[in-house]
Amino acid sequence: MDVKDKVAIITGGASGLGRATTNLLLEKGAKVVMFDINEELANKVADELGDNCIAAIVNVTDEASVEAGIALAKETFGAIHICVNCAGTGMAMRTVGRNGPFPLDAFKFVVDLNLIGTFNVLRLAANEMQNNEPVTEDGERGVIVNTASVAGLDGQIGQAAYSASKAGVIGMTLPIARDLGKLGIRVNTICPGVFNTEMMAKATDEMRDGLSAHAQFPGRLGNPPEFAALAVHLMENSYINGETLRIDASMRMPPK
Repeated sequence: MDVKDKVAIITGGASGLGRATTNLLLEKGAKVVMFDINEELANKVADELGDNCIAAIVNVTDEASVEAGIALAKETFGAIHICVNCAGTGMAMRTVGRNGPFPLDAFKFVVDLNLIGTFNVLRLAANEMQNNEPVTEDGERGVIVNTASVAGLDGQIGQAAYSASKAGVIGMTLPIARDLGKLGIRVNTICPGVFNTEMMAKATDEMRDGLSAHAQFPGRLGNPPEFAALAVHLMENSYINGETLRIDASMRMPPK
């Protein structure tokens, strides 16, 4: 799919990996609707990025909220061709620790946001994509890019909730691609390693150096534009479908 003049919704689009993807899509001539829960930040970013980018204040776990965001996207730009799911959160806690077992509500919160929120947005976006006129000779109508994590494959101590949620995103990629193939909609998932996002900026130098040491080459953390470049490639290369791709410099996380 040629992303020029296409309409993308990006969850978590005002910061981190989502912001980098927003920036690159705009550079390539797409129109972007950022779904973000942080109203002040999302509106500020939208104002900075110009008329081809708007903010929709959306809770990805809430059906009505996502439906309202999709309605705004269609009202503003006329259609939805691309969906990138970057919204998510992490939580480090052992299954049984000094203060007892992992609180069930905390586990549910992480799974609700990372896994169910991803599915909620993509299912509603796909429902709109099926109405598009084909944009390629193959009959492509839409493309979805989800964000999982290397933690979904080799999670560390304390990552039970996060790893479970991201493994769920990985696990649903192929069946959803099979579900949506007849509609001309592709689905792929990216598993980032550790990236230089706003969250990592708060980490100590010792922690950052320790994480970088697990990257084989280059021996550093990832930069958000590198994630964005892969996300856009998955949009543009129409023969990649139902795949999960790591972007982590061959990083394999140790137990802790």
